Order: sequence, then structure tokens, then C-alpha cells
Amino acid sequence: MSDAMTIVESGAEPRRDTPPAGRATCKVQTLPPHRVDEWNTYVLAHPEGTLFHTMAWKDAVEGAFNLEAVYLTALRDDRLAGVLPMFFIASRLTGRMLVSVPYGVGGGIIADDDEAVGALFAAAQKIAVKRGCAMIDFRSERATVPHLPTVDRYVGFRRELPKRVDDVLGFLPRKARAAARNARNKYKLTVSFGDEHLPEVWRLYTIAMRRLASLNYPYSFFERLVAHTPGRHWVSLVRWDGHAVAGLLTFLFKDCVMPYFIGTTEEAKRCGAANYIYLSAMERGVEQGYQIFDFGRTRRDNTGSYDFKRFQGFEPRPLAYQCYSPPGHRPPNLSPDNPRFRLARRIWTRLPLCVTRSLGTRLARHIPG
Repeated sequence: MSDAMTIVESGAEPRRDTPPAGRATCKVQTLPPHRVDEWNTYVLAHPEGTLFHTMAWKDAVEGAFNLEAVYLTALRDDRLAGVLPMFFIASRLTGRMLVSVPYGVGGGIIADDDEAVGALFAAAQKIAVKRGCAMIDFRSERATVPHLPTVDRYVGFRRELPKRVDDVLGFLPRKARAAARNARNKYKLTVSFGDEHLPEVWRLYTIAMRRLASLNYPYSFFERLVAHTPGRHWVSLVRWDGHAVAGLLTFLFKDCVMPYFIGTTEEAKRCGAANYIYLSAMERGVEQGYQIFDFGRTRRDNTGSYDFKRFQGFEPRPLAYQCYSPPGHRPPNLSPDNPRFRLARRIWTRLPLCVTRSLGTRLARHIPG
């Protein structure tokens, strides 16, 4: 289904700033192939542009999940004034929705001004109505669309890194520092970096996701993300007595180190493997000149992840996600606490890995984590 169009938005809701005299209003159109490089350049230059806005994320999601991208551009005088990346999801599990963007922490509208924001939002509303969507999910750190309610479910964890590698261990709180030090000195954990570790990292990730009663994403998603971010990612593996106990896929974007997918075995907790693998990523980030360590998002009610990140010295900050539902629709409840998922989650942890890996890969397409 195509939504190729050009929409001139002059008086659409929500309210936005009026362009100064002499400046053209925005026109919105779907992203044409000849503007792909311009899109990436815009995202990299915009202070709120994220990895999840880039073509790398788009291509990986399209290829691994076979979802349809609906990428909108706001043009003023034939130049980009804003972008909105979205994917269309139609599922018996969740209904129809537009998500900006699936499987990512960020997304949403980034634009030069409120007029461009309003034009992009109005265009997205029209697409949602045309396609019978129950919601548009905007995953922005800052609430971008005026007057649209925020969803107070997730928090982010981000902290400035020290300037010297030697200061990283002391940068951690006392208990986290002791756990990381023991992992290195007492348990003699070792870490290595290289894309050749990706299959093992994914294997460890699927083990951890089954333990958490969560769906694992397909290996092809990891593979495509690595392929589309050359020189902008690390694949790391931690070993204890020669066997793998933790793996991590980390992305590098602007000045930020972003550990994103982690996998651990049951014994990883005993030897402090998670503490050590994150310490290694922090030290490498400082060594290579990165300034920020971004631990990603966590649901407020996910006490395990929430407490672990605070244990590492990171304080939560609200993520101002926004949700729009067209008249007559209610957004689907995708929370793990949804009673519809409760029994399935209990069963999930008891299923063999070969089953959860296969089912997770297929079901993840319908639930845009």
C-alpha cells in the first residue's frame, strides 16, 4: 500500500508557530530515494537525531521483520525542515498501528520548528485514519507534538563518562566498583571485541530473553544492524575459564556509547559478568574519545533492570513518549503486564530454547518492542 503524497499544511492542528513573513510553509511527502543521503545528514546534524532515525535502523527493520516503512519528510523551499520515521504494523495480536520506531528507544518527529512538527503530525494523522490504525507511537525523549499526552512508562539512563580510562572504575558507585573489580581480578574474566562474536552474542541474548519471559529478535536483525553500522558498533564477549558467559552489542552514535543488546548465562551473576562487560564498554568508550554512556530505556515497573542501572550510578530520567489515537480507537495494551500475555509469559520460561528462539523470531514482528 502506498501513501505517496504531497500535503500542504496551512492550518492543521495542533497549533504551531506561524512562519515569518516571506518564508514558505512546509510540504510533507514520503521519502523519495534521492533524499536518503540528505535524510541521514539531517539526522546527524539535528541535536535530537538518534540512531533510530537513521537509514541504518530503517534498513535493518525492513530486512529482518519485513515491515513497511512510512518515512515522511517536511520540505520548505525544497530543503528538509523535518523528518518522521514510522513503520506500519498490522497484526492479529496488536491490531494496526504506526510506530516511530519499532525495536528502538528513540524516534518521533525531529524538525526545525513547530510549523514543520505540525505538518508532519497532521500528515501522520491522515495516514493513521486512512489505514485504520488504533495509534501512532512516538518515541521521543522530549515531547515534540504540542498538546499530545505523554506516556509515563519508560525512563532513560544516561551519564557523562570521565575523561581518563584510569578513572572509569572509580566512576562507579562502591558496590558496583567492587563487583566489576572482582570480576576482573578474582574471577579472571576476559573480554574480547570483534564482529566474529556476533553469533555467540545472539545465542547468549536468546538465553537471557527466555529467562526474562521476553521475545528474542531474529539473528538477521543483529546481522543487518552490524552490516549497516561499519565502524560504529562493538561486538564484545566475556569469558570465564574459557567459556562465554556474557555478550554485548554496542552502538556508537555521535558522542555516545550505547550498549543495546546483552546476553548472559545463569552463572554470569555469580562472577559479575554483566558488571564487567559494561565496565569494559565504558573504558573502551573513554579510550576512543566518547563522552556519554547511554544505558537505554527501562520500564518503570521493571525493577530488575531499573535497579541494576541505578546500582551502576545512573539516575532515571523520564522519556516523554507520546501516543495519538484517531477518534473511535483505543491504543492497544502492549505492556508485559497485559493479562492476555500473563499465561504465555509463565509458560515461555519453561519452553526449550529451540522453541523460544524460533517463536520469538516470528512473534517479534507483531509486537514492536
